[in-house]
Amino acid sequence: MKKSLFTALLGCWFFAYVTANAKPPTKEPNNQKAFQLSIVKTNAKIKIDGILDEEAWNNTGVAENFYRKWPLDTGQAEAQTKVRMVYDQYFLYISAICYINQKPVIQTLKRDVGHWNSDGIAVLIDPMNQHNNGFLFGLNAGGAQMEGLTVVNETAIEWDAKWYSRVRVHKDRWVAEMAIPFKSLRYSENIQKWGINFIRNDMERNAYSTWARVPLPFDGTDLGYTGALRWDKPPKKVKGNVVLIPYMIGGVSQDFEEEGSAVNRKANAGLDAKIAITSTLNLDVTINPDFSQVDVDQQVTNLSRFSLFFPERRNFFLENNDLFGNFGTFRTRPFFSRKVGLKDGQPVPILAGMRLSGNLTQAMRIGVLDVQTQGGSEADSLGQNQFVATFQHRVFKRSSINAILVNRQAFHNAEIQTNDYNRVAGLEFRYLSNNGKIAGAIRGFQSFTPNIESRNRNFSSFARYTTRTFNFGIGGEHVQENFQADLGFTPRIQNYDVVNDRTVNIGYNRVVYWTNYTLFTKKGALNFHRFNHWQEVFTNDVTGDFQERNAGFNYNMNFKNSSSIRVSGRYSEVQLPFALNLIGGDEYLPATFYAYGSGRLEYNSDNRKMLSANTFVQYGTFYNGTRLSYGGGINLRTQPWGNFSVNVTQNYVQLPENYGTANLTLISPTIEFSFSNTMFWTTFLQYNTQANNFNINSRFQWRFKPMSDLFIVYTDNYFADAFLVKNRALVIKLNYWLNL
Repeated sequence: MKKSLFTALLGCWFFAYVTANAKPPTKEPNNQKAFQLSIVKTNAKIKIDGILDEEAWNNTGVAENFYRKWPLDTGQAEAQTKVRMVYDQYFLYISAICYINQKPVIQTLKRDVGHWNSDGIAVLIDPMNQHNNGFLFGLNAGGAQMEGLTVVNETAIEWDAKWYSRVRVHKDRWVAEMAIPFKSLRYSENIQKWGINFIRNDMERNAYSTWARVPLPFDGTDLGYTGALRWDKPPKKVKGNVVLIPYMIGGVSQDFEEEGSAVNRKANAGLDAKIAITSTLNLDVTINPDFSQVDVDQQVTNLSRFSLFFPERRNFFLENNDLFGNFGTFRTRPFFSRKVGLKDGQPVPILAGMRLSGNLTQAMRIGVLDVQTQGGSEADSLGQNQFVATFQHRVFKRSSINAILVNRQAFHNAEIQTNDYNRVAGLEFRYLSNNGKIAGAIRGFQSFTPNIESRNRNFSSFARYTTRTFNFGIGGEHVQENFQADLGFTPRIQNYDVVNDRTVNIGYNRVVYWTNYTLFTKKGALNFHRFNHWQEVFTNDVTGDFQERNAGFNYNMNFKNSSSIRVSGRYSEVQLPFALNLIGGDEYLPATFYAYGSGRLEYNSDNRKMLSANTFVQYGTFYNGTRLSYGGGINLRTQPWGNFSVNVTQNYVQLPENYGTANLTLISPTIEFSFSNTMFWTTFLQYNTQANNFNINSRFQWRFKPMSDLFIVYTDNYFADAFLVKNRALVIKLNYWLNL
């Protein structure tokens, strides 16, 4: 298998090399024929003040007559928008006039938060014009910035860039003005036509519009439907594209669970750097990183048999994460960046890391990530080198061949531990038709671990067809029990045997299908009805024995005022391989067959209102007992400076005989003050009886210069049942963004 995998990788690289040097297709997409915007260079100074009194704005093209995008995609938008673009040697300038009839809705002044729920404008830029990778910049009517990296039709807003903007609100319009440094973009000096589109949020009508038309089933940020931005001359590469971000941190902490523990004081410093190797290839370096300012995870009640997936929140690992983290399926990922710097759930100090990512050619992207952790910590006595390399080569316009290699190698001091490693290698072919209606993928991975030479593979595939009203998909997955991805996410392989206190790997086959039908309404209070049905079946990958079946249906009603009602049902059958300690009863649930089901009703009110709410109730059988879940939340928005919310979830599980009864409560208040676009104070409170923990996390952030921040973070943890303190910490962190 090693030889065949190597041959496949070599063949893929050869194909990539040949096609990368082939002449790219010259056929122009229909949208880029119908929607063209000219941009000219200006020698005059543009002041970013939201006034638009410079003559340059009158001497360039206008993007206007926006079309409806959602909830209808026919006809022109009721709320119209006019966008203009100019540039000089260093900046790309964008102005937008957004016409309104009433005061705009502003959910928050915080950067990268809730952009699509406020009145706003966004620009989608595809500098390579390959319809695969682009940049998204947006502003809401309160001036809160949002930026992200878009890959085909998905946007990750975790990417950060330094740019400038200003918004002014008038009675009949609000005006946005942006200046995006060319240093923040990755582009070629030889391309005179870029892909471009603009997306307008109109909260008065709960509607969205775009300049270049995008069909209803697809996101407004889909790069397959951009218009054309025609330059008078392609912009030249800006020299000296190097950013240094040093930080300093100080803090105190104390662990009250450890008897006699003293107050721990710390002071530290580190450095991040961003270096443009070429105009399309970027190197990121981090030395002694610290992530104290990262938001805490939102806790959930887990009544499943497997670990839950919590998203990555550390910025260094989030940027360009699509190159590394999108391999595999959501149940089996060969690489999950959250595993980097962790050992058995405990943090391990990171000494340094680097990430090289971007385009080598118009058709090929690469990604290399390498992180070295420190040995000698309580969590891990050994140092670990954690390495990932990927490439993505475009074929058939919007499809790609992708490869990944993941390597974890242990070190003791500087000596390699030859029998302590884990590697995963794999290939994927991802298909997306030019119009986005047909999508699919074929994947194959193999792991390499000492003393494991067989049954260490993972294969999967899926196909999906989408139209305006109909969506259908089918997929399959084959995971062998010895497939091991130390830096990945593979929870379903691992089955806990509570009687013998051990974890047993069990491989599986999974078959899944789903179908959606949407009925749009032109009159009345509803936007649409949506019906959904899905089913998945798991069997043992060796014997074919039944493991589990899950099936469900959903019916959604989406209203024009942004409220919604959802009715759903779920049915499950499971053959437990081992006895289960589900909720801590006096006896374990026997390893036998169970069949159970439940129904659920949800309601979400109009989130544009100052006071909004949501609620749900779910009831049904659960293994050999019953489960009642209910809860909801309420949010008070004092536009635009404050958001105050409380969410409550209650689960009552009752199993027969001595198998146990549980009453689990999760309460999560959030208090958010936005003093301006640059100063915020956010406090999360989380009371979780399942984890027996009450957490307080309070964070003050002052962005005293663009991308330069002062953070003050206070964290406190208590036992939920006795309100006795576990630990607490106070951290002050300062970082500064320096362009060279």
